[in-house]
Amino acid sequence: KFSLAPCAEHMSKLLGRTVELAPDCIGGKVNQLVAKGYDKSSADGNSCTVILLENTRFYKEETKNDPVFAAKLALPFDVYINDAFGTAHRGHASTEGVTKYLSPCVSGFLLAKELEYLDSAISSGKKPMAAIVGGSKVSSKITVLNSLLEKCDIIIIGGGMVFTFLKAKGMEVGTSLVEDDFIETAKDVMAKADKLGREIILPVDIAIADSFSNDANRKVVAANSIPEGWMGLDNGPDSTEQQRKILNNCKTILMNGPMGVFEFSNYSKGTFALMEILSDCTKKNGATTIIGGGDSVAACEQSGHAGDMSHISTGGGASLELLEGKVLPGVAALDNL
Repeated sequence: KFSLAPCAEHMSKLLGRTVELAPDCIGGKVNQLVAKGYDKSSADGNSCTVILLENTRFYKEETKNDPVFAAKLALPFDVYINDAFGTAHRGHASTEGVTKYLSPCVSGFLLAKELEYLDSAISSGKKPMAAIVGGSKVSSKITVLNSLLEKCDIIIIGGGMVFTFLKAKGMEVGTSLVEDDFIETAKDVMAKADKLGREIILPVDIAIADSFSNDANRKVVAANSIPEGWMGLDNGPDSTEQQRKILNNCKTILMNGPMGVFEFSNYSKGTFALMEILSDCTKKNGATTIIGGGDSVAACEQSGHAGDMSHISTGGGASLELLEGKVLPGVAALDNL
């Protein structure tokens, strides 16, 4: 079920040459296959043999970063190149353990580009800097919110997490998604922003529905006027214009998370309009725009503006942890060449 055979087939098409799938990722047969491929490549001189190891997750030792397994994984090779930013936040055998048995261990071009944009934007991005943090839950974004407050001038909050903040400000939110256990946390975040002189921007109007459905009855109301029995599913047009005015002056913009339930066509306007704004900021104002996070990337691609952004990250969890200021094990393990 989880074999990488389809990947080998697709890679063959992309590379225009046969990519051979190994029967395993460790063991004698793999070692022999790699040795045979090396001999063939050396003899041909101008060619190379491409071998794809079978899925390392077939072994529980992979996620446990077992040193014996890592040594077996590294055995037939000389050099290690990690170009998988999407797994760099995991300290597994294939991302961290093998580096103890191979040298040099370096990043590929994709990983280097991710670090250049994400790490550089946080540490030395041009000001004013804005972060757009969306998604459904405060609990999953609280660490990144606190970290971004230290570095960004403006934090725009969107998505389902908005309603925990609105409720923390004493507003009625109807049946909107709220994490009651994180209301005090939301208050702390807003207090921290005030102390640091940062701006937290919440929607001024909300697109609401009387049920969680694309076909539900819908209307737009002020953020402080959500009626009982209705739930917020997207930003309203006034919120979009507010974002446009604010972001138009920013030189660095990071986005992690959508503004609403963009999977529903009737509640995608806030997210897609924001993508258009970011596109304009990049092309007209010369701003650096970085899209990180799985849902953000999907929304950006669906909006048709993916090609306009400065950088679209390939790692949701990895980009989030990097924005949180965490050290990525798969990066820390590499040689500093």
